[in-house]
Amino acid sequence: MELGWLLWGTAVLLLLHVLMELSPTVNFVLRMGLYCVLCVLGSALAAVACLLVNGGRTVKNMRIISAVVRTFKYFFGVRFEVKGLENFKVEGPAIIVSNHQSVLDMMGLMEVLPDNCVQVAKKELMYMGSVGLIMYLGGVIFINRKSTSSAKMVMSEVAKTMVAENVKVWVYPEGTRNCTGDLLPFKKGAFHLALQAQVPVIPVVYSSFTSFYNPKTKLFTSGKIKVEVLPPVETTGLTLDDVTNLSDRCFSLMRETLFKLSGFPS
Repeated sequence: MELGWLLWGTAVLLLLHVLMELSPTVNFVLRMGLYCVLCVLGSALAAVACLLVNGGRTVKNMRIISAVVRTFKYFFGVRFEVKGLENFKVEGPAIIVSNHQSVLDMMGLMEVLPDNCVQVAKKELMYMGSVGLIMYLGGVIFINRKSTSSAKMVMSEVAKTMVAENVKVWVYPEGTRNCTGDLLPFKKGAFHLALQAQVPVIPVVYSSFTSFYNPKTKLFTSGKIKVEVLPPVETTGLTLDDVTNLSDRCFSLMRETLFKLSGFPS
């Protein structure tokens, strides 16, 4: 009986392997399925560890979460080449802005996440089972994007908390995922926050995933992601009148770096 199950299991695995080799769509679906399973199981295990070690919601839990998520890359053959981590070593709090490409961004985020850093995310993610739970335990700041007044109130509180507790805040200024190999226009929230708190902006750029990941064409293979942490952009002395200039400056720096890391023409 046990031999029969072993043979059936082996046959199924071989069939899946053949289908993955023959069909990009099957390969994509299976890999995304594995990614979802890892997210659910990994977040559940990390949540238990966070509660046992730190007792509840705190940014300190991000160390545990990061350690778990950094193992995901080995399942998918994703390699990271990181440059400029020393630029995170600024005195006091800061706003970190990066490009936002896909659900795989979580792996890239945790690969370089500095200590004492929280993320800003849409409120809907808080209700995604164990994934939402681990985000809550890690101190993620949830914003209701459908309510402008609510988002502004939250960001105002974030500015105060950031300075009082000396934490860095990670924001995706594009506002949504963008797997085109370029940047979407930046929303101004992160830059308002930086100017309100008078803290530097640290741009982080990930090379385009399009060579190994593209949901439109059902492409998902192994690949390398280049990451560069750029020098901080100072905001001391700037006012809210400088929001657009600050946003445009960071956009230009990040877009130029994105093309360079991805091997695209300027």
